[in-house]
Amino acid sequence: MASAAAGYLPILLFLIVALGLSAAFVVLPMLTAKLTGASNPYPDKLAEYECGFPAFEDSRAQFDVRFYLVAILFIVFDLEAAFLFPWAVSLKHTGLAGWASMMLFLVELALGFVYAWKKGALEWE
Repeated sequence: MASAAAGYLPILLFLIVALGLSAAFVVLPMLTAKLTGASNPYPDKLAEYECGFPAFEDSRAQFDVRFYLVAILFIVFDLEAAFLFPWAVSLKHTGLAGWASMMLFLVELALGFVYAWKKGALEWE
């Protein structure tokens, strides 16, 4: 019975180390910020920094749906490029079946692109 419990000792040690490291990664930056004064807010630190000028409208204003649609289309076509590189490297090993499956994938992707283009999803006004 003791040998079965001893088999779980590495898992327990791993969990202790993982919890210790995760707690350290959360607590140490907070302590460092407190000790160095980085957490002390003042007006310049709280100023807008992304666009360079104060917001002139409500920050909860709705975006146009086309913004999200273009962002999603960018992610889809970016992932498509990410799938092409490993496929091209392993094409010698996958053979005709790998080539045919990627061509089917590219045809489906091209059909989706044509559909989005015809619907006007890529037009920015």
